[in-house]
Amino acid sequence: MLRCTLLLAALVVPAAAEAQLCAGQSAAIAADGRAFGHLPYGDAPLDELVATPAEFTIGQPCIVRRDILPDLLRLIAAAQNDPAVMGQIRGLSCQRSIARQRSVFCRESGADASDRAISVAPPGYSEHSTGYALDFAVRPANGCPDAEACMAATPAARWLRANAPRFGFEQSFPGGNKQNVKWEPWHWRWVGTSGDAPGAARARFVFAKARSLYPADPGIQPIVVRFTAPPPIPVIAAPAIDSRKSAADAERGCGAFAMGPSGPSYLSLAAVSAIRLP
Repeated sequence: MLRCTLLLAALVVPAAAEAQLCAGQSAAIAADGRAFGHLPYGDAPLDELVATPAEFTIGQPCIVRRDILPDLLRLIAAAQNDPAVMGQIRGLSCQRSIARQRSVFCRESGADASDRAISVAPPGYSEHSTGYALDFAVRPANGCPDAEACMAATPAARWLRANAPRFGFEQSFPGGNKQNVKWEPWHWRWVGTSGDAPGAARARFVFAKARSLYPADPGIQPIVVRFTAPPPIPVIAAPAIDSRKSAADAERGCGAFAMGPSGPSYLSLAAVSAIRLP
């Protein structure tokens, strides 16, 4: 009997969810859907992807969602015209499909998945697959390898931190983030300067959980709607009433009119009560 009970319990209790990564490897999925700290994301539709200018890219073509392109081009132009950048801001890695992410994540077959996830998101858990995120690089690099923390000290990276939000970009993984993802000063996602910007509503929907649980820094601040209470209604004090006059008025109000030789006359309540009817 005990054996049957244990077997039934094993069938009823759900198994812990796991994300399939590389061949023979998987990762436990946290209660909020994360794998190794990263939230899940799907692929961007192919018909919504466009290429950025060739001079902006480094290596592979930089492909992004069509909605990003206007703000990205404005950011590039602003950086080119600002001497404080002291170099060029380029696109290192942009949209990556889940299949491409799997090839990148799984290319070191002997490495532990949790170790690889420190620098590369697992397939199906990268913001890059959405087409709304990209990694910036700085040229000249001045000895700092791409996608390393030393980038944050460059004038171009400091310019990005101060100005990228003006163009709808926010830094997904700031230092010490509660998502427990490696600090990535080069990685930025686009959510639009406001929710009314073309395409911004969809981007904000895609990143809604990330923005709510693990805010970007710097981030695009939400619009705060403040309601102003209406002014209080003035209270007008009632006029004082003479109690003696009020009693007389009450008695008069309870009287009656009678027709006399000279016309109608008013009879008080006492007079009315004294009248005897035949």
